[in-house]
Amino acid sequence: MSILIKRSMLMKKYFSISQAAKVCAIDRSTMHRWVSARKIEAYSTPGGHKRILPEHLKKWLEDNQLPFDINEFKDDKVKILIVDDDSSVQKYLKKVLSGIFIDIDIASDGFEAGKKLIQFKPDLMILDLHMPNMDGFEVCKKVKEDSSTKRIKILIMTGHGTKANIDKVLSFGADAVLNKPSSKEKILSCVEKLLKSK
Repeated sequence: MSILIKRSMLMKKYFSISQAAKVCAIDRSTMHRWVSARKIEAYSTPGGHKRILPEHLKKWLEDNQLPFDINEFKDDKVKILIVDDDSSVQKYLKKVLSGIFIDIDIASDGFEAGKKLIQFKPDLMILDLHMPNMDGFEVCKKVKEDSSTKRIKILIMTGHGTKANIDKVLSFGADAVLNKPSSKEKILSCVEKLLKSK
């Protein structure tokens, strides 16, 4: 199973046979037959139950020109805000994290991040420490002190991962710290852990 599929299942919901049948406005037995006949891609849980990822169900509905309620799929995306002034880091993180279940936005400094927090409402912020205008320390502190944003998970990614810097940002409420550069596997593993509750 690919990293993307495993990551998607950890981060966001899937449909059971009954839930998928409800979305399609059909009975459960019909959905079960379609899944058994592999008309709709599904996977089995360790307990033998069938689960359908939302993008597979949506694709099948679109391919067969069947009507469906788009609202059943709208809340399935995890929102990640990348806050870094280095465009190469922005591109790398976007490439690593891009997926069907992930909506990504980018800010180049703390002030821009403040605006995006209100408009974009991310679930997770990947935050650099040293940026122009407002640095990552201040952004982290402000986010975690504000009752309307403190639920946002903050992953610090820095090239200045000294003990003093790490201790300071953790005291402000950061949820995790990774050094730059970090491998794709390390980033995905950390993001999965931070977003498991979603």
